[in-house]
Amino acid sequence: MAASQYIEFKKQRELGDILTDTFGFIRNEFKPFFSALLKIVGPYLLVMLVSLGFYFYAFGDILNFATITAESQVFSPLIMIFALFAFVISSVLVYAVSYGSVLSYIQSYVENKGETDFNAIKKQVYAKFWPIVGLGFLVFLSVFVGLLFCFIPGIYLAVPLSISFSILIFQNKNTSDAYSGSFSLVKDNWWITFATLFVVYIIIYVASLAFSLPAVIYTWAKMGIFSGEMDATSMNAFADPIYLALNILSQMIQFLMNIILLVATALIYFNLNEKKNFTGTYERIGNIGKSSD
Repeated sequence: MAASQYIEFKKQRELGDILTDTFGFIRNEFKPFFSALLKIVGPYLLVMLVSLGFYFYAFGDILNFATITAESQVFSPLIMIFALFAFVISSVLVYAVSYGSVLSYIQSYVENKGETDFNAIKKQVYAKFWPIVGLGFLVFLSVFVGLLFCFIPGIYLAVPLSISFSILIFQNKNTSDAYSGSFSLVKDNWWITFATLFVVYIIIYVASLAFSLPAVIYTWAKMGIFSGEMDATSMNAFADPIYLALNILSQMIQFLMNIILLVATALIYFNLNEKKNFTGTYERIGNIGKSSD
């Protein structure tokens, strides 16, 4: 049963195949995949969500003019700043660890033909933590600067750099080699890579938007936008438990959407690597020779 569900990563794919195998892999590996993510990323994700909740609560407390006091004027901004700082730091930790976890899981899956080693995955996640953080900073800075120059350079840079994390993990490269290697791998395949990423981004964006709508609609209703009867006291919607729960749920969905994106970029990497280096083809030919012996 497991063999029939095994998804071969090391092969060339068309755009439709990448989308199909992205969701196929997540469906087939759902329980062990998300179990590993929960064990490794879970504590950092919990801190991120709690700090986000405190931030919204403190922000809503500041805007609640009906109950504002001298004490809240002092402590609410301090709580908000502390919660924002904790949210930013924990977000960096969450995304660095999740990048390492997803890609290391896929690497273990590929190397063991459908089986995974949790201890090896966890070990590599922490071994690659700082290289991932450093690469993330370089990617963000490069794309940000590129977007400042007429927007187009940022898009051009974002396409190859999106697979740099896969190079870092799957080829065991350092930060600078993974950064430069992404441009070499995408060379002559920029447009098809862009088209694939664009379609994946659209799917993820629409899904994320759909899950974030309840929070937006609830906030507008709470603030009286639909009835046209807005007042200053309605701004305390930010401290409303339902609003907080909806936004935390929305953040969770964003995290899950990012996981889907990472799996898709891994498949894009293997597709490009196969076109250029024929790694999987040579391995399959070698295995045929071994089996015949």
